[in-house]
Amino acid sequence: MTDHPEVVVVRSPGRTPAAEAGLAALLADYHLRTEAEKGEAVADVDSLPDRYRAEVLDPWTAFADDVVLVARVADTAVGCLVVTAPADGRSEIKRLWTDPAFRGRGIASRLLGEALAQAAEHGVDSVRLSVWRWRTGAIALYERLGFTVTESWDGRDQLVCMQRKL
Repeated sequence: MTDHPEVVVVRSPGRTPAAEAGLAALLADYHLRTEAEKGEAVADVDSLPDRYRAEVLDPWTAFADDVVLVARVADTAVGCLVVTAPADGRSEIKRLWTDPAFRGRGIASRLLGEALAQAAEHGVDSVRLSVWRWRTGAIALYERLGFTVTESWDGRDQLVCMQRKL
């Protein structure tokens, strides 16, 4: 057995029950953890704000125009990321999440690498993202991959906006 199992990144996986359940579970974990970190903890998906609940309940509709990447180890979804459809030569990376039990295995880096390749294939000039200031590990990862802090396009307190030219 290896400490670093093979990770397969799937682009916009088909609507199979396993794919839907895996992605929905990852998005639920992401949103529940984020709300708790913001000091607005909720008990379950039904208590999430409407727009976040909609992503969990039907990610394929919520991200219909975007590319959804799911990292899998064997048949288990262990990470996800959304690349928004290009607009004005730019895409945005959203919802990067790795199951905590699988962190430290390069999954987030693989997802980000695939996201950047996907954006380049679609003629995108730059990619942007926002991340909560307290997610220092994620910020360090983004900086290692060439993202730099930029002027905020989002007025929420504690949000760091970053971008990278392709």
